Amino acid sequence: MEQQALLVRMHEIDNVAVVATRGGLPAGQRLDDGLVLREAVPQGHKVALRTIEAEAQVLRYGVAIGYALQRIEAGAWVHEGTMRMPEARALQNLPVATELRTAPPIEGLSFLGYRNADGSVGTRNLLAITTTVQCVAGVVEHAVARIRRELLPRFPHVDDVVALEHGYGCGVAIDAPDAHIPIRTLRNLSLNPNFGGEVMVVSLGCEKLQPEKLLPAGSIPLVDERAVADVGASAEACVPVVRLQDPAHGGFNGMLDAILRQAELHLQRLDARRRETVPASGLVVGIQCGGSDALSGVTANPALGRAVDMLVRAGATVLFSEVTEVRDGVALLTARARDHAVAERLVAELEWYDAYLRRGGADRSANTTPGNKKGGLSNIVEKAMGSIVKSGTLPIDFVLGPGERLGPGQRGLGFAATPASDFICGTLQAAAGMNVHVFTTGRGTPYGLAAVPVIKLATRSELAEQWPDLIDVDAGRIARGACSLDDVAREILDCILDVASGRRRRWAEHWGLHNAFTIFNPAPVT
Repeated sequence: MEQQALLVRMHEIDNVAVVATRGGLPAGQRLDDGLVLREAVPQGHKVALRTIEAEAQVLRYGVAIGYALQRIEAGAWVHEGTMRMPEARALQNLPVATELRTAPPIEGLSFLGYRNADGSVGTRNLLAITTTVQCVAGVVEHAVARIRRELLPRFPHVDDVVALEHGYGCGVAIDAPDAHIPIRTLRNLSLNPNFGGEVMVVSLGCEKLQPEKLLPAGSIPLVDERAVADVGASAEACVPVVRLQDPAHGGFNGMLDAILRQAELHLQRLDARRRETVPASGLVVGIQCGGSDALSGVTANPALGRAVDMLVRAGATVLFSEVTEVRDGVALLTARARDHAVAERLVAELEWYDAYLRRGGADRSANTTPGNKKGGLSNIVEKAMGSIVKSGTLPIDFVLGPGERLGPGQRGLGFAATPASDFICGTLQAAAGMNVHVFTTGRGTPYGLAAVPVIKLATRSELAEQWPDLIDVDAGRIARGACSLDDVAREILDCILDVASGRRRRWAEHWGLHNAFTIFNPAPVT
């Protein structure tokens, strides 16, 4: 008995459609228009709706995602082996500010957050321990375990302690061109709103990335005068840098004791903080997709895009990223740039990344993974079209370079330039100042962040059923016709407000799953 054929065609001019049916469709399956499949087509993969002649465009999303290598018969399976990828769009003569959609503001959205002195708002109340070099990671790991065991029970209003461990800091060309990217990433990561303005640093002592270089004068005070006023401690005890090579620390246990003494000063202040009602403008939501499939651009990403529009209309800030996953849709983005300055900054970031890939002997086609292709994505052009839709439809207000932090006037929808790697993108968005992360996935990944709560959306109901204790929102219901894009968008918005308010912990946070902070370092390693 034939099962129902669920096909999704994204644009009226498309000559392919994506199979949404669970398990795919068999050869001989008759479609609603009378077309018969010439071969089995897996779920997420494309079927030719009409004959596509050799060298003719393969159209999905209303754009050419490839050119047929040979004649493709109607009803045939269309995949990466049947087409060649288009050349990348030139970064000149692009439309600028030609598609500036307006929408009325949404009033009254709020959440319960922690106000910070710099005007930012935290969704969690965390003690972060910044590290200047990987050499201290083992000691800090032990210190974190002791802080959780010995100190946190005394400070019930502090959610957790997070070690900002990384692989940078020494053995690098610290003053080379582009070395500013990993350094500012670490600096700005330390200032994430979920850390409450408390900066605590553990250094080895002999590394190239000295605390004074990581945190130069004026960025963060290296002597915390508040600690002197609050607890009457000496200025020496309040320097928030513990150097493990300091002779005052008697061996391993002496190092741990020094870290715990410093941590207690920060915990006292963090524990005095309380949630209060703040407007949605206090939200900085990072959005990202990983383990994408061809249904990402059908279900989870467009639903998230509608939620993004609502967030921006309510005054929130939203960051979308992943340079290689927007590069092939650059004209769509410059057309939405608020003005020429925003468009020029966007193009500059893409040009920089093009040059970075050339230096490494790679190009944008290296982005797609085996899992992406198994899920039906033929190439980076198709992937990019499905990725961009999660940014919604409203104007792009600003652009950030990798590792840059939101400035006082940067609000609304922003492009934070990052690699597409899940963990590097998440790290850079955290450095930019995000306080909630929304992550869409088709193939599935147990991704999480220690510093920021993560909400995961499945593109397929099969994944949500397979991972009921890892997936938070099943967007696959859209493809099945069980609910609309607007239904899921509202569910995403409500979920963000609940998570931001601490009313509910989603699965990654519930299980304590988190990926390592991964610093993007395009500079040389010596």
